[in-house]
Amino acid sequence: MSPIASLLDDIKSRTKAFVVYRSDDETAIESQFSSHNVSVDHRELPSAVPAPFLVIEADGSFAGAIALSELEGLLEPPIVRPDADDGVSRGYRVLFDVLDETVFTAMERSQLLAVSREIEDRAFRVGTGTLRVAFQSFSTFEPQVELYRALGTRTDLDIHIHGIADWSPPEIPNVTYHSDTDGTLDRYWILAFDGGGDKTQQCSLFSKAQRDGYDGVWTDDPDLVERVLAELAAAQ
Repeated sequence: MSPIASLLDDIKSRTKAFVVYRSDDETAIESQFSSHNVSVDHRELPSAVPAPFLVIEADGSFAGAIALSELEGLLEPPIVRPDADDGVSRGYRVLFDVLDETVFTAMERSQLLAVSREIEDRAFRVGTGTLRVAFQSFSTFEPQVELYRALGTRTDLDIHIHGIADWSPPEIPNVTYHSDTDGTLDRYWILAFDGGGDKTQQCSLFSKAQRDGYDGVWTDDPDLVERVLAELAAAQ
């Protein structure tokens, strides 16, 4: 298995579980996490406990607990991830890890384009740093040429386009093309932006074509974004 393929498998294999303790109907919290790579279960609220709460588990072990009323406040946009030195508990960090990773299945091409535009727009607004993109093939990249011409000429971004060389793309300032000669990326749609020196701006979309659409993840987790960038750089 190639490193690119194993990266997606590794993301999907991460086990996190939330258990909601409540005494009434399903809460909004349970539906909010339905699109994330986490299982959500519910149990009866113990009689001695006055308010619903969430237990957070990571890799089968207890990581923390939080009142649902407090959690709802954390989920109000914009969601701000705590810094490493903020002294927050492991449970809070697991919670933010889940929020950082939106795993999807059977996503359509139009939806991938919408997520891609968000990442490209962030890179444009930052205006510096490295943006790596894999659209499977250079011919698939062809409809995006004018957009990337604007990114290349109106910013100081260092842009790298990866794909199978089935078309000759034009020269664009600050854009470098990398031919995928062994077909490693023929089923992958990937964007990764390093944030231009600001980790809060790092983001990535990592997806693989399946029979009924694309499976993958989009994330703001700096460690995961760095891994995606490294694997693309190694594949050039």
